Amino acid sequence: MKSEQLRMLRPDVAGLEKAAEILRAGGLVSFPTETVYGLGADACNDRAVARIYEAKGRPSFNPLIVHVPDMAAAERYCDFNETARQLAQAFWPGALTLVLPVKAEAGISKLVTAGLDTLAIRVPDHPVAGALLSAFAGPVAAPSANPSGYVSPTMAAHVAAGLGDRIDAVIDGGACLVGVESTIVSCVGTPSLLRAGGTPVEVLEACLGRPLVASQDPDTLTAPGQLASHYAPQGKVRLNAPYAQEGEVLLGFGPVEAELNLSAAGDLTQAAARLFACLHELDAMGAKAIAVSPIPDHGLGRAINDRLKRAGAPR
Repeated sequence: MKSEQLRMLRPDVAGLEKAAEILRAGGLVSFPTETVYGLGADACNDRAVARIYEAKGRPSFNPLIVHVPDMAAAERYCDFNETARQLAQAFWPGALTLVLPVKAEAGISKLVTAGLDTLAIRVPDHPVAGALLSAFAGPVAAPSANPSGYVSPTMAAHVAAGLGDRIDAVIDGGACLVGVESTIVSCVGTPSLLRAGGTPVEVLEACLGRPLVASQDPDTLTAPGQLASHYAPQGKVRLNAPYAQEGEVLLGFGPVEAELNLSAAGDLTQAAARLFACLHELDAMGAKAIAVSPIPDHGLGRAINDRLKRAGAPR
């Protein structure tokens, strides 16, 4: 199905049931999570998943994350080892995606896994997302609801501006609280960090009692968010800039004079929540060159720097 105009749904019983109905019919529904707005489709429906790639202009070799309502649902689709179970029990629901062997009988579309024998899966920590997943009663593939490579959406208005009539509906659940995508950890073999995100790496390592290793094969995409150029605003981005040069707009952090500031107080949680909204605002301002203040590279700062590095990569 495909509508001629994006339908805005309220996060109430009627809106959620309508969204679930659209998903069952093979449609695309954007919905809020604690991280960013996702673009959801039935993960077992090849045609519906293909529509995600079409709507986003996303390369089909880039796998998708599947969202489920709870651990019991995740176990229907993936094989969990001790490490995966330990992380899931500690951080689900939450901003953590685990990459695990997909079960042969799971029924997940090969387009979701990009033909791999692993699946990226998580349980989101958002009441609207949880209610939608329960109403739909199936796995929902959901990358960020934005054109591929561009700034991720943290409000329903961002989804409408980026995807317009290419999708069927969006549930307006307000602004996302975390503001950066989930951390992704592969639990196949030695636990490895595939993407820094909304759950700080330090707390994951504390839970496991050992460090996460870096991804061993940077040329192979095993999860979303690994492309070199991603999350990009229209303007050219210069990182670790103590001040703006002529013609640049400064995206500040901490007590600096800047047109936009992620957090004047130097709060990394606030900065993460504001990051994509600020990048959208820079686009609205028509900024052609963007300088970004240095961001501490620990905790959520690591995820912020990861997104900024990809935003500034050659396109």
